[in-house]
Amino acid sequence: MTIRVLLADDQALLRSAFRVLVDSEPDMEVVGEASDGAEAVRLAKEQRADVVLMDIRMPGTDGLAATRMISTDPSLAHVRIVILTTFEVDDYVVQSLRAGASGFLGKGSEPEELLAAIRVAAGGEALLSPTATKGLIARFLAQGDGADDAHDPARAERLDALTVREREVLVQVAAGHSNDEIADRLEVSPLTVKTHVNRAMSKLGARDRAQLVVIAYETGLVRPRGE
Repeated sequence: MTIRVLLADDQALLRSAFRVLVDSEPDMEVVGEASDGAEAVRLAKEQRADVVLMDIRMPGTDGLAATRMISTDPSLAHVRIVILTTFEVDDYVVQSLRAGASGFLGKGSEPEELLAAIRVAAGGEALLSPTATKGLIARFLAQGDGADDAHDPARAERLDALTVREREVLVQVAAGHSNDEIADRLEVSPLTVKTHVNRAMSKLGARDRAQLVVIAYETGLVRPRGE
């Protein structure tokens, strides 16, 4: 299947560069370009996008608001959002993950990383940002910049619904490990890990692994470690 990609960035030059890169892949195609968040939401619906590469800072409706609008629209439940940011250490990144983004990448990432991120997001298999996954989310949640306000007691109670093994897998997911890595650590098959991850997402109301990581920290299942 061809992955349908939507580009949302207010810089035309960047969109053009991303288009050339994405369209060069046999399993991907750019189906639209948006210069602001409102246009991104509209095109996501019209063009039936699978993955949106979303800039955070755009005029008018920004990427954060657009991400929230897409992730809360039942008709767009299949759409995955990859946040692109100039600064990987950015509080907006965590807000975007809470809003429903599948993950994020720095704009300075290598082309191979961007293409891999699109495929990963389309498959819903892993948290993104290869260079910053481990520790970044924990660092922001530990700072308390709105983290306490975002805490959901009902979600914390839902942890009680997880089995012991599902909790173990969730801890590993929060550490940024892939299914294969978790399988090796817990001495089970990757398919078994995937099953536990899917059950945990269902029980906790998470769209994908990125939200599982946020939930793991917000509920206190995983504690941030000091630098």
